[in-house]
Amino acid sequence: MKYKGAVAAGHEQTVKAAAIILDEGGNAFDAAVAAHFAACVAEPVLASLGGGGFLTAYSAPSDATVYDFFVQTPGFRKPADEIEFFPVCVDFGTARQEFQVGMGSVATPGVVRGLFAIHRDLCRMPMRRLIEPAVELAKQGVRVNALQAYIFDLVQAIYSFRAQTRALFHPPSEPDRMLKEGDLFRIPDFADCLECLAAEGEDLFYRGEIARRISDMCAQSGGSLSRQDLDTYRIEKRKPLSLTYRGYRLLTNPPPSSGGLLIGFALNLLEEFAPARHGFGSADYLHLLANILGLTEKARLDIELDESKACPTKTLLDPDYIRLYRQQIQPRPFCSRGTTQISVADGAGNLASLSTSNGEGCGYLVPGTGISLNNMLGEEDLNPRGFNLWPENTRMTSMMAPSLLFFDRRRVALGSGGSNRLRTAILQVLVNLIDFRMPLDEAVVSPRIHYEAGRLSVEHGFDVREVETLLGDFPDHKLWDSLNLFFGGLHAVSSESGQFAGAGDPRRGGTSAVV
Repeated sequence: MKYKGAVAAGHEQTVKAAAIILDEGGNAFDAAVAAHFAACVAEPVLASLGGGGFLTAYSAPSDATVYDFFVQTPGFRKPADEIEFFPVCVDFGTARQEFQVGMGSVATPGVVRGLFAIHRDLCRMPMRRLIEPAVELAKQGVRVNALQAYIFDLVQAIYSFRAQTRALFHPPSEPDRMLKEGDLFRIPDFADCLECLAAEGEDLFYRGEIARRISDMCAQSGGSLSRQDLDTYRIEKRKPLSLTYRGYRLLTNPPPSSGGLLIGFALNLLEEFAPARHGFGSADYLHLLANILGLTEKARLDIELDESKACPTKTLLDPDYIRLYRQQIQPRPFCSRGTTQISVADGAGNLASLSTSNGEGCGYLVPGTGISLNNMLGEEDLNPRGFNLWPENTRMTSMMAPSLLFFDRRRVALGSGGSNRLRTAILQVLVNLIDFRMPLDEAVVSPRIHYEAGRLSVEHGFDVREVETLLGDFPDHKLWDSLNLFFGGLHAVSSESGQFAGAGDPRRGGTSAVV
């Protein structure tokens, strides 16, 4: 039997939309576009047409291109006392994180412009067909699964303070609570919006009626975004950042975004060590990994990577600079002891790694469209200098790093959600694949760690004795009692000689299909 491709993503309906398109003869890029439209319904907090993202595309037999359609800061920054901008706290159970929302947190969205550019350049099926799975979902509804119910509970403060948003995310019969597992989630306005976009094109969003509604909301409710910001938004096509680890080639998101660059820095630190010598999950390996994660974060701060300047690729990846940090690693003696991601591969050799984010959403829907707007100007990770200090009319940086790995005869498309944790998730899956030679599904599901701001977070699943040995050197730590979306959500597919595999990350409801 000849297979047509594979897809991995964060919801079974997202995967189903892509699988339908692959089965009908669409390529990897058709499938990725259709999947994202469907994700806006099936994963409505994580995916939206009101956010931004990146596609790393390998169009066989040519080389790869990164489509940068991440958000842009507005052209004019209003004074802080003239914008609606306030904090909400998200409680992950064992960790809490504060986000800023309101119309003052909205940056210029890029998803619609990006999807239409991808369609023009790479797709073979008409846009009308690519929206159809999402249109049907929006009209018929999707039953809320356990993960989406958990996410709704986390962000209920954001999706409850505006009447229009509350009406969508709260059941009509019980308006005082968020949707829960088993409830039907429908967005009929979004179905109509998609059909209009397919007929009228992206200008509807950036110059037409939707642009007018967005700018009117900002003017009335205290946002900085204007009609001119939408009208002048452009995607950027970039050459991927090409990295080599153990002789294998990795293509990832280049500057001005920083996630791929920091993954490259960490891989360079790891190059002279042998993780497989210690064994996956051993205290020695985890100690080495935690050191490298900490030094990567230190390098990020030392070199002042933020959204206000281009990332200094040559400096951060310079061998002498890396050597200075590598010398600080103190390996233990050898002992035997969100955001959302869509990954697609097709039978023609094409690979699509698509990462998008809406932040947590600003709490507003564009009237009559079902589109949730982003809160990127309220994301602490994206605003390290402080809020309302962003440079005007500037492409924001991101940790998102949709990547392609050329590994032996295999081609792997992978990427992750998870804010600052996504680059550590990608790094650990790469090490699992290359150093520990794990199968794709095992590489994705294996437990992870994360080290940031002096705190080591350890996911459930490691040997308790190894963890106890490790924690003696990390007094500030947090132990998690299960796999959790805190540690990212990496979805990956691989192709090799006409055979396909996919792995969806269970931390974010991931699933996969081979068509």
